Amino acid sequence: MPPLSTVTVGTHLDERTHEPSMVSLFLYNAAIWNPHRIHFDADYTTQVENHPGIVVDGPLQGDWLSQAVTEWLGDDGELVELEYSNRRAAYLGERLRAGGEVVEVDRHARTVTLRIYIKNAEDVVISPGRAVVRLAH
Repeated sequence: MPPLSTVTVGTHLDERTHEPSMVSLFLYNAAIWNPHRIHFDADYTTQVENHPGIVVDGPLQGDWLSQAVTEWLGDDGELVELEYSNRRAAYLGERLRAGGEVVEVDRHARTVTLRIYIKNAEDVVISPGRAVVRLAH
C-alpha cells in the first residue's frame, strides 16, 4: 500500500476475481461446518429452495472482501473494522470481483475508510461493505 501521505479519496483497490468451483465451495463449507445443502446439492437447491443453481456462501464473499483490503493494506497496517451485507445471491459458475475505493482519509488518526464490494459479471454490487484500516506511516 502506498504511504498515507499519498492516499487520496477515490483511490481504488486492485480488484480480485473469484470463480468458485464445486470443490472450493465444498471445502469452504466443511471448514466452517456449514451443512446447508444449497452449497453442494444442485437438485435440492433448484427443486426445493428454488435457486437457479448452487449458492456461493455469503461468509466466503466476506472473506474475499477482507482479502482485497488486507492485500492493499500490506504488512504495514491494521484492519480495524469490516462490515458487509449480502444483498443478492451469487451462484456457482459466476465470475465475481472483490474491490473497493477510498472514501475518507484521516491523516491525524492515520485511518482510511474504504467502500468495498463484491460485483457480479453484470457489474452489479451484490455485497456492499465498508472497511477502516490504520496505517503505520
